[in-house]
Amino acid sequence: MSFSKWIGAALGWSFGGPIGAIIGLAVGGMVDSLGKEMGFEQQPKRIYRQQPLTQPGDFEVSLLILASIIIKADGKQDQRELDFVRQQFVSMYGKERANHAFRLFKEINRQQNISTRQVCMQIRQMMQHPSRLQLVHFLFGIAKADGVVTQGEEQQIHVMSGYLGISPADYESIKAMFYNSSDNAYKILEIDKTATNEDIKKAYRKMAKKYHPDRIIHLGEEHRKGAEEKFRQVQDAYEQLQKEREF
Repeated sequence: MSFSKWIGAALGWSFGGPIGAIIGLAVGGMVDSLGKEMGFEQQPKRIYRQQPLTQPGDFEVSLLILASIIIKADGKQDQRELDFVRQQFVSMYGKERANHAFRLFKEINRQQNISTRQVCMQIRQMMQHPSRLQLVHFLFGIAKADGVVTQGEEQQIHVMSGYLGISPADYESIKAMFYNSSDNAYKILEIDKTATNEDIKKAYRKMAKKYHPDRIIHLGEEHRKGAEEKFRQVQDAYEQLQKEREF
């Protein structure tokens, strides 16, 4: 499949608004004629087209833009983080589609002064909550790819989460999946150490429902792996507390 056909099939609501402008500039930076072929000879109109469910291509493009911001958050671009993005796309989409996505990613990555707030607000308006949770989980994975989440990266993801409409509790739950501390299991389940055994059981049922892979099934099987990882960490947290408290 040619790049023009791939990108044409990939995008839905992300053709409009600030994301559309970023993609238009990226495509224009790759091949001017391709930009005209795809209708990007002018800046895309800032019109959002509501769809009942986020399409895989819109999630993919949102991820590329936010990943670019995160990778540059600590003032440098680590090759391990770039490799992580590429490897994840190969794992999710296969080599050909991943090559197209990473080609676009490199052009996005060259852009300066991308408005984090504008991009996130468009995503928040158009993307369902479970898909936004999946974005945050993936961003932490990128930040951790070089072995440690820096303060700058964590702060940037925190800012993004706020713009994306992710609650502080949900943010701390996902964040805890990438750190090692004695109270991680409690944070993942969104409870504190004073919780009773019954509270823990209720929290587990709630979080298992929130992070169940079927919540993002509309994004396709390629995203199920990431959702299953979150779901597994919720299960691990619950089992850890079961063992510690012997219930």
